[in-house]
Amino acid sequence: MRFVVVTGMSGGGKATAINILEDEGYYCVDNLPVRLIDKFMELVFMPGSNVDKVVLGLDVRADRPFIYVEEVLSTLRQKGYNYEILFMDASDDTLIRRYKETRRMHPCEPQGRVEDGIRREREILRQIKAKADYVIDTSHLLVRELREELIRVFVDDEQYNSLIVTVMSFGFKHGIPQDADLVFDVRFLPNPFYVEELKPLTGNDPEVADYVLSFAQSGEFRKKLTDLISFLIPYYVEEGKNQLVIAIGCTGGQHRSVTMANCLYEDLRGQGSYGLKIYHRDAKKKTRETGTPEAGAAGPDRP
Repeated sequence: MRFVVVTGMSGGGKATAINILEDEGYYCVDNLPVRLIDKFMELVFMPGSNVDKVVLGLDVRADRPFIYVEEVLSTLRQKGYNYEILFMDASDDTLIRRYKETRRMHPCEPQGRVEDGIRREREILRQIKAKADYVIDTSHLLVRELREELIRVFVDDEQYNSLIVTVMSFGFKHGIPQDADLVFDVRFLPNPFYVEELKPLTGNDPEVADYVLSFAQSGEFRKKLTDLISFLIPYYVEEGKNQLVIAIGCTGGQHRSVTMANCLYEDLRGQGSYGLKIYHRDAKKKTRETGTPEAGAAGPDRP
């Protein structure tokens, strides 16, 4: 029997995660009344039960204060019921954007500001997040990427990547990404923008990449940056960090930053047991590795 409790921030992708697991053969129940949780556990763990994969969705919309939910789960663990906790999360800025896109009110502040609801919900869920076996940050995940991660962990039983590293290119003139953990400025490199035939292209085009990397300082920076990040990542994993966003910026986010972000992504691939993504925020072109987070994994939990 594999029993997964799915919880997390409203708008973090909990409903999407439940739907994905249901498609993979899990028996799913969402927002069961708190006083029925223990009875539900007894039924699914009963000898002879035909159900071997179960998902129980729980969040702050429960019919009783969430502290009672945590107490029930703690009691069930003491009784010998084994379950895993999957916590779905996203950055505050991402959650605010998703709520604005869907024009929904936050369940913790139905008549107030979304920001206040998010802050209150984080405090309510702080303890269960700390106890979670898996924390997935969907701030930069596409639906297909979330599906791949869930299938890898909950269907194929592969090792969970506790840290997701996102390498992001951006343009300083469009603002520094607010969710960036590490920011690197590559405006010291020669700018392809002033080469007429390269101006309309991006760092995803080989002509631009070849130009940027033809300078000695580019290769030296690439090596030093890769060495630094390779040194830091194991300590972030040890600390328990779930999401690391490395932002590399140039003036417009089209040429130099895209090239160097691609280089770092390639240098880090296959180095360790962490997830790795690349995202070009301000480039005019999109590749198969890039894109804007889709509403399914990115949007608030749908009814």
